[in-house]
Amino acid sequence: MTQASGLIRSAGRASATLLIFALAIFALMELAPGDPMAQVPMTVPDDVKQEMRRALGLDEPAHMRFGLWLWQLCVIEPLAGLDAVLGTQLSEGQPRILSWQARAPVMQIVASHLPQTLWVVGLAYAVGVAIALPLGICQAWWRHSVFDRAGTAVSMLAYSVPPFLSGVVLIAVFSVWLGWLPSIYDTTHEVRGWSDLWVQARQMILPVAVLAVQTTALIARYTRAAVLENLQMDHVRTARSKGLSEAAVLARHVLRQSMIPVVTVIALGLPQVFGGAVVTEQIFLVNGLGHLLISSIEANDLPVVRTVTFLMAVLIVLANLAADVTCRLLDPRIGAHD
Repeated sequence: MTQASGLIRSAGRASATLLIFALAIFALMELAPGDPMAQVPMTVPDDVKQEMRRALGLDEPAHMRFGLWLWQLCVIEPLAGLDAVLGTQLSEGQPRILSWQARAPVMQIVASHLPQTLWVVGLAYAVGVAIALPLGICQAWWRHSVFDRAGTAVSMLAYSVPPFLSGVVLIAVFSVWLGWLPSIYDTTHEVRGWSDLWVQARQMILPVAVLAVQTTALIARYTRAAVLENLQMDHVRTARSKGLSEAAVLARHVLRQSMIPVVTVIALGLPQVFGGAVVTEQIFLVNGLGHLLISSIEANDLPVVRTVTFLMAVLIVLANLAADVTCRLLDPRIGAHD
């Protein structure tokens, strides 16, 4: 019951955090300069512009528009998603969030861009974590060796280089100089066979590498520190004195405790990866959420900007909630102190 109540409290905190995020995002968008009517031709009469503002709901008070946006985002859009999947009509006749620029439901636009971002960001994060964990463990195991010092130097350098610089360098080397990999990501490419899969893999290498570099450097450093700390614990010395092999000591008594802070770092690293994805998608022309966000900001399409920003916040909060659950499974004592 303690673990269950702790998870319920964590879910409640996550919901409250998302509500605060939604309020902050809406308030910042309200304070941002710009007007959706600014792109309307000067020849359009003022009364027509006023009617257009009323059609967009801009004549309502800010708190009313916030409540409507939250209701649409949390209730109507999920119902519309169920309608699309199940063929029902739960959201029929309900006002949906519309893009000022495309005059189409925002979630439909997001749904067309989301797979590209999830492919690139998800694969980059998986590659980064898969490389960082064994790298950090090996550095801690062979501490103060040449391998450890070289890994530390490379990690510090990789973490210090921003994505916009590493992306340009990789394009210059592998696309311009060597000509091995494409510099532009073709979003319209469809995988229908092995040859198409190879083309897709080639065009994903550079953007995935740019995002994975900093993830690998960050998590490897934390993994090394966590494993080093647990290698010096008294219970580890006791396990060695009982005759357990070094591999058994590492697997049974070190890694489980070491993964608790590392899992938290993995979850907290997601905001940085999504932030890097915004820049990376611009460099490689990946038509994902980052590209959609930048183009919507340039077009002053506030409904799209609000929704995309909030969805990124949802992904981050869900990642932190998953980290909390994982930490409780690794060490049940965490839930006992809630």
